[in-house]
Amino acid sequence: MDTEFLFWNNIISTGGVPKVIISDRDPKFTSEFWTNLYDMLRTKFSFSTSYHPQTDGLAEMMIQTMEEIIIKFCAYGMKYKFHEGYTPYWVTLLPAIQLVYSTSQHCTTGNSPLLREKGWNPSFPVDHLKKIILTIHPTAKDLNDMWKEACDTQAR
Repeated sequence: MDTEFLFWNNIISTGGVPKVIISDRDPKFTSEFWTNLYDMLRTKFSFSTSYHPQTDGLAEMMIQTMEEIIIKFCAYGMKYKFHEGYTPYWVTLLPAIQLVYSTSQHCTTGNSPLLREKGWNPSFPVDHLKKIILTIHPTAKDLNDMWKEACDTQAR
């Protein structure tokens, strides 16, 4: 699939036109087509400094995080199991991985990316189950608080 088609379907159509795009000088983003598209959309296009990956360090860190998540999902054969334990269909896992990443609280912001972008997080069946358990069993809240405290302590 062409990069511009993916960009249109996954970025512009769902989140609007970005004000700035930072690229690592990949030819896919420096072609005449892309230059004309940026001009037409009035989007600023910035290149990271050659051989200086610190320029887009946050993007590199996110890419590394996503790679680790994909490897873990595939290694445990989320849906498809390959003879080496890895799924050859890892692309089919991307929507689930995106949902998990987008709804997870991030330590730098204290919120999930989806909450920061849209102002809300989707609810999941487990969220409703948790509310029911805390309502039915009063000590469950105490146990939940203890569990949270233990997790917070271990995270430090």
